[in-house]
Amino acid sequence: MSALPLSDTELKPARGFGLQTSDMTKIFGSLVALEGVSLDVKPGQFHALLGENGAGKSTLVKCIMGFYQPTRGEVLIDGRPTQIRNPRDAKAAGIGMVYQHFTLVPCLTAAENMVISRADVPTVIDWRKERDELEAFLERMPFKVPLGAPVSSLSAGEKQKLEILKQLYLDQRFLILDEPTSVLTPGEADEMLGLLGDMAKAGDITVLMITHKFREVKTFCDQVTVLRRGRFAGTGGANDLSIDEMSRMMLGDTEIRKSAERVKDVASDTHLEVAGLFVDDNEELPAVEGFNLKIRGGEIVGVAGVSGNGQSELVEALAGQRPIRDGRVFINGEPFEPVRRDYDRFRVYGLPEEPLKNATVPRMSVAENLAFRSFDKPPAAKFGWWLRPAVMRDRANDLIGRYRVKTPSADAPIENLSGGNVQRAVLARELSEQVNVLVVANPCFGLDFASVAEIRAQILDQRNRGAAVLLVSEDLDEILELADRVVVMSEGKITYTVPVAEADRNTIGRYMAGH
Repeated sequence: MSALPLSDTELKPARGFGLQTSDMTKIFGSLVALEGVSLDVKPGQFHALLGENGAGKSTLVKCIMGFYQPTRGEVLIDGRPTQIRNPRDAKAAGIGMVYQHFTLVPCLTAAENMVISRADVPTVIDWRKERDELEAFLERMPFKVPLGAPVSSLSAGEKQKLEILKQLYLDQRFLILDEPTSVLTPGEADEMLGLLGDMAKAGDITVLMITHKFREVKTFCDQVTVLRRGRFAGTGGANDLSIDEMSRMMLGDTEIRKSAERVKDVASDTHLEVAGLFVDDNEELPAVEGFNLKIRGGEIVGVAGVSGNGQSELVEALAGQRPIRDGRVFINGEPFEPVRRDYDRFRVYGLPEEPLKNATVPRMSVAENLAFRSFDKPPAAKFGWWLRPAVMRDRANDLIGRYRVKTPSADAPIENLSGGNVQRAVLARELSEQVNVLVVANPCFGLDFASVAEIRAQILDQRNRGAAVLLVSEDLDEILELADRVVVMSEGKITYTVPVAEADRNTIGRYMAGH
């Protein structure tokens, strides 16, 4: 499909169109991933698509985009049946998608990324002409990006804007956004969604957004459609439905763990101090530089920041997965080394991001993974080496029941469990003993609503019992919900700290963006 005729002095605004799915069904063997889903997105609407992991959102969108052919059902554009056999057909129909992860070429400039996205790129490109036309195009757009800058030098917000501009440049008038703000600061997210909302209100585009952030739904969206277990669960105006009503549509009768009340002035002798920590990245370049932080028992300190500012390296260093170049860690005034001996001695536990990769051995059983902290201690072992599998299995079954881990058996490989249940299993292992220090990294990323509620409740429980909790998360809403104090990490350093009661989203967002 050709790009917009940008050389025209008068360009008629693109008009957003409506899109419907009728009885959309997709079956994979014995799995019914989507069953009879009818979606109705009106022209010029900003429409939210909600649902748990596995609810069918991605399957529905892939059927619309032509990645999947539905087993039954059809796509209609402004009421007319439209055959979409592949993504090229979707593109030709004016449907574009902005994915959760960037699809840009980092070593090319913004202008080069836009031009090569066209289907009619000439063999020899007249870059002066293309740049003039791109400048004219940007004059008509509500936001800008530096066309001559390499994508690798752009901020996350600028990259996301470029992804959207690329779709508008290709005259895609129906935009599907997949978790579009997951890598943005709060200010960048609100700016981008606000500008897209203005374009939708003007009738220039129609937007269907997959999201899990109720605040964004209530602030920017007109209509909501909810899927549950592959079926249509309900729809309504974003301002008419309460968050509780949307949650009930998503979850049905699923039991949600309620957090305990936050205890004030928790009595605890524990305190964690990170003093002058320096850690390098995989290229041996500085990732964490002079990091200083103190956390008292009964306190959750949330570390906010845009991905890539040293948070992962900080957590890996505290977990013993990455060497500390300089600096020390102290617990209760005594030096702590991130080795198993000190983890046991000081009762330090952790919940890393991507637990299947970082906290388990995927092909080992659930019972074996649950025994990692205790396999060489009584009663699981005699003499420190004689293992007792029956004892480990009994303990695993107890933890599986207490932490509601859904698994066929304790002997099943942990890699066969869903992401939420892997996380619950790691929680069971790490939180079943007395915890003095808890290090948590992006604990709820990609999990279903019920698992998120369970994990956040468990973290708050440990805080209420006197643990010092370090919470590193790219989800600012999660930090503001759980933390007692917020610190912002930018370019490997703490650049801002504030009690959560005094926290302002926009101020935190500016520091996250490095301003």
